[in-house]
Amino acid sequence: MTDLAAPPRTGPVPRAGLPSAYSAASALPPIDLWLAGNEGRPAAALVAPAETPSTAPERYPDAGELEARLAERFDLGPDQVIVTAGADDALLRIALAYLGPDRTALLPEPTFGMIERYVRIAGAAPRRVTWEPGVPFPTDAFLEENRPDVVYVVSPNNPTGAVASADDVRRLSAAFPNALIVVDAAYAEFTDDDLTRTSLELPNAIVLRTFSKAFGAASLRVGYALGRASVVAPLRAAGNPYPCASASLARAAELLDVDVSAFVDRVRRERSALAGLLGELGLDASAGQGNFVYARTDRAPEIAALLAGLGIAVRAFDDPWPALRITCPGEPERFERLERALRAVCAPEALLFDMDGVLADVSRSYRGAILRTARSFGVRLSAGDIDRAKANGDANDDWSLTQRMLAERGVDAELAEVTRRFERFYQGKSPRPGLKSRERLLVPKDQLARLRGRARLGIVTGRPRSDAAEFLERFGLTELFDSVVCREDAELKPDPAPTRLALEQLGATSAWLVGDTPDDVRSARSAGVVPIGVDAGVGADALRASGAGVVVASATALEELLP
Repeated sequence: MTDLAAPPRTGPVPRAGLPSAYSAASALPPIDLWLAGNEGRPAAALVAPAETPSTAPERYPDAGELEARLAERFDLGPDQVIVTAGADDALLRIALAYLGPDRTALLPEPTFGMIERYVRIAGAAPRRVTWEPGVPFPTDAFLEENRPDVVYVVSPNNPTGAVASADDVRRLSAAFPNALIVVDAAYAEFTDDDLTRTSLELPNAIVLRTFSKAFGAASLRVGYALGRASVVAPLRAAGNPYPCASASLARAAELLDVDVSAFVDRVRRERSALAGLLGELGLDASAGQGNFVYARTDRAPEIAALLAGLGIAVRAFDDPWPALRITCPGEPERFERLERALRAVCAPEALLFDMDGVLADVSRSYRGAILRTARSFGVRLSAGDIDRAKANGDANDDWSLTQRMLAERGVDAELAEVTRRFERFYQGKSPRPGLKSRERLLVPKDQLARLRGRARLGIVTGRPRSDAAEFLERFGLTELFDSVVCREDAELKPDPAPTRLALEQLGATSAWLVGDTPDDVRSARSAGVVPIGVDAGVGADALRASGAGVVVASATALEELLP
């Protein structure tokens, strides 16, 4: 019977078994320190580009010169080198040339994710062997597998940083003489034992290298493969001709003359220091021998999101176990920033709260006063209008915000008069209570008391001090907060000044700030404080776009979010 609800498929049908398209790790908050991709320092920081003779744009690029220089560097013949569009291109060519539906590939788990993708694209079956971080390569477990066609050894391994030895590669080569042993040495410059020379002595091995890591030139997309001519030749037929642009080839040739040892030494020192810090913060960290550090933790997604709130992107994994991979920046200032951010994320000394919309429900008080004040000038606003205005930022002063919203609707009102009417509605006049009487506490007092047992508590608010003090006293919260920064004390958010003042008063160097507007988020980020967004009306997208890596429905979620 035909399913009438499902129209027949038309158009070309892709082959079954293809993996989903690769998508690089990304973060919605603004990021200005990208430590998620293991790129090295930008090539421009290593050496200024030389005056490269222009190539005729109508001619296809020629990798012959670069291949000849690489062959000379590794004491090989030119036919033993192929330049590819990054080492990824070499991996794909290997899969297409040496694998197929009737063949198998043997690879460690976890390892570089593109390998299995390429294996599946070739229609082959991947077989995985677990390789725990910080332990030797599982050669014996590999040797228990039956007759693989391609064996992958990524050393240092991505994402763990674990390394194989020369003896591991020799044993694999001898045990599987009819298999291709692929030695992915993308991070070879950072390791203590580069497997390139050893592997090139073997009849069935091929070595992959790249300009993306130690040479800091990932955007060039230039990599290369080394091996016996008979092993390399099939790769030339398994991919496109002219894989790299002329400008990339010329720049890569220049980088061959660059001494990257100082940068590599710097990364090695950072690697050790970062692993130590992560261990101190309670993560199961492994320094490894790449340009990154790997740390297993069940909180990997949360930590990555919180770091994104400080403008730092790292990579979180959930398979085969939750873990973080953090690229070493290779620059002192950036590494110090990373250290401060990790301490703030994993061990905050203080918790700062915005008051309105976070601790206090002001939907019928301050926001009600905005609506009534506007109505007194003949303008009808809605709660959505206020949310949109708050989402646009620079909206921490409700008096000025009300005046601005009136002006946008054609009413020119003096701020003093707007303030007078606003305060009349909010404060009330005996015997008629003001709208402030409608406020309620959004976070239970006992929960705030528990939080105070874990960190010092402070408030950063745009309220006048009298209003803030009255709210705290009404709900019996005064003794819980050791710092209350109000509108009289510093510039209003989004300026970082009130957040910094709260830190100073609390004697803290690391903190989280919980706020419900982009102004709160921007103040926190500018002060080096982790922003936690509360979606009280402006919308999660607005909070993330302003810099919040984590957005929750209520500040009551903070207790579970803390380490």
